[in-house]
This record gives sequence, C-alpha cells and structure tokens, in this order.
Amino acid sequence: MLSLHEVTAGYGGTTVLHEVTLTVGAGEVVALLGPNGAGKTTLLRAATGLLRPRAGRVELAGTDLTGRPPHVFTRAGVCLLPEGRGIFPSLTVRENLMVQARGRGLDAAVTTAADLFPILGTRLRQTAGSLSGGEQQMLALARAYLTEPSVVLVDEASLGLAPIVVDTIYEALGELARRGVSLVVVEQYAQKALAIADRVYVLRRGSIVHTGRADETSTDELYRGYLGIPA
Repeated sequence: MLSLHEVTAGYGGTTVLHEVTLTVGAGEVVALLGPNGAGKTTLLRAATGLLRPRAGRVELAGTDLTGRPPHVFTRAGVCLLPEGRGIFPSLTVRENLMVQARGRGLDAAVTTAADLFPILGTRLRQTAGSLSGGEQQMLALARAYLTEPSVVLVDEASLGLAPIVVDTIYEALGELARRGVSLVVVEQYAQKALAIADRVYVLRRGSIVHTGRADETSTDELYRGYLGIPA
C-alpha cells in the first residue's frame, strides 16, 4: 500500500534519513520504533509529502508520489496524525469536526466522533485548545475515521497521556486496523505498538537497523536496535 524505497531526506545541510526502505501492506499495522532523534518523524514527513526526499521514491498503491505536495497525498488516502495533536486549538470541537469532515456533513461527523469518543459529544462548543491532552488526541484521531483514509501514520499518539487514556486511543487505533486501514505507528511505549502491529521496524541514526514480525521481535532485539549493539 505505502512504500518508501531507499529514501534519503533531511533539512538544510543535515541528512537525517539514509536510504531508508519501508513497506506497509494493505490492512497491515507497522510499528516504527527507535530512540529520540532517530529520524522517525522525518520519515513520516517524507511519507506524507511534507518533506521532499533528496533521493529515493515514495509510492502509494504503486503510484509514485515522490515530490508531490501534501494535499495530493491526502486526496490519495494518506492521513498523518502528527505529534502535538494536529488540531485547530482556537476553534471549537464542532468546528474542528466540520473541517475534518471536508463536506461530508457536520451532523454525521459529530455522530461518528461521539460514537467513537463519547466525551467529545459533550464538548462540542468548547474550544479545542481548552480540552485535556487526552481529549485533544481523541479529536485528532477522529479525523482518521471521518476522512476514510487507506493509510494512517500516527506520531507518538500516547505522548503525555495518562495510561487509561492511552488504552482508549489504542482501542481506536485497533478498530481502524480491524476495518482494514493500514497503519504506521511511531510510539514511545514499544509494547503498546507491538501489541497491535504485524511488523516492526527499528530506526537508529536515520537507518533501519532491525525489521521483523512484531510477535517474533524480542525485547533483547529492540534493546540492541535502540542502542546500536551488534547481534
């Protein structure tokens, strides 16, 4: 479904990704793990058109989208949920849902969001920036349901959230997977991501240092990948 082929990317004179190859099959969940500064967010930006690769290709369902602007990726079915929530804090919850719905109908959008996260149904007139961190993440995640994407890339969905809220967020991500949506999940809590993932990639210093089935990846392999210890 989504493929990066030997992608090299960075900012200014700094190269962050070094010939990275990563694939996500239709309906597959991929965990992208690695230490801080490994290049995980840069990879997601390159995979969604926010950062133009210096070399390599980005393909969606066999179509080369390398260098195309972000709206082309979005229209093709790619949805990025960035670190830091990705909502409009000065707008109300209802207005955020209106933007997310993209003309599909506000009433339907509200119903979908409230069914998914009932607390949002009680916060419709509240500005999004005044919501709790967990509620903001729920509002951001609602977009992955409203826009009906084929691929969703999630950057640190649990960052700064209480464990009980993290469980709610991961239940919603798991439901997306059950609906056949492909997922790439960047996560600080490795075990949370591995629990819903089919495969795992470990990124370190801009290079893939481990890949394998999630249920066959041991804690020792993750430790070695994070620290750069040879097998």
